[in-house]
Amino acid sequence: MPHRLCGFSAAEYPCPIDLLPKYHFRFFVRILFMHRAFGLEIPQTLQDVCDPRRMALIVYDMQVGIVKQIANGAHITAGVAQVLEAARSAGMRVIFTRHMSLPKELTGVSQLRMAMAWQRVQSVDEVKPWFLPDSPNFQLIPELRPRGSEAVFDKITMSAFEGTPLNITLRDCRISAFAIVGIAMEIGIDPTVRHGADLGYIPVVVQDACGSGHQDAAARSVASLQFMGDTLFTNVETICSQFRRISRVPQ
Repeated sequence: MPHRLCGFSAAEYPCPIDLLPKYHFRFFVRILFMHRAFGLEIPQTLQDVCDPRRMALIVYDMQVGIVKQIANGAHITAGVAQVLEAARSAGMRVIFTRHMSLPKELTGVSQLRMAMAWQRVQSVDEVKPWFLPDSPNFQLIPELRPRGSEAVFDKITMSAFEGTPLNITLRDCRISAFAIVGIAMEIGIDPTVRHGADLGYIPVVVQDACGSGHQDAAARSVASLQFMGDTLFTNVETICSQFRRISRVPQ
């Protein structure tokens, strides 16, 4: 009887698919059945995009002065650390971001307006730069130490793509999708995901590894991103399982 995928009978020619271990078979099938049109692959699922040759992990603003501001900081840290370790084991490229404050003399109109709103003060004189580069608040939390093979990009914007080398780094590595974890969904992850989608990337939000300072605002961000339809959503358990599966497949 002809093989359901290859068309050969076992007597004529043993199908190489049958000789593959189960996890190799799943990897082969994923590639074989991905949507294609006009010579392009059209990823639709988490399994489609979870390939270390095409996906990177962005760890967004897991800084001392940010993590301590949210009620479940320890829980988010544990989830981020779990995703990070699984991504590293799968051979994913990893990029960390840090939000940076400038001296007030260089902060500019938009940054000062935002600082006044967030700090609930009425004058520039009352504004305090929270994330100056030499301050403890600016540093990444010690639980998430970047490796020498990973990058840390500093920014003064909410989108990690604006004013940083992130886009050219991903493009030059032929990356077409990114998973994102960190803090905060309603402040910086949302605009980073939208910006990335506009640049042609496929964003993957690991929802239970993305913290927030305002639960209702974060829920609105998630609902809006889901409505747009260009972002994939997953959780820590699912994406780590996918990363572990990848780590067993030769690249």
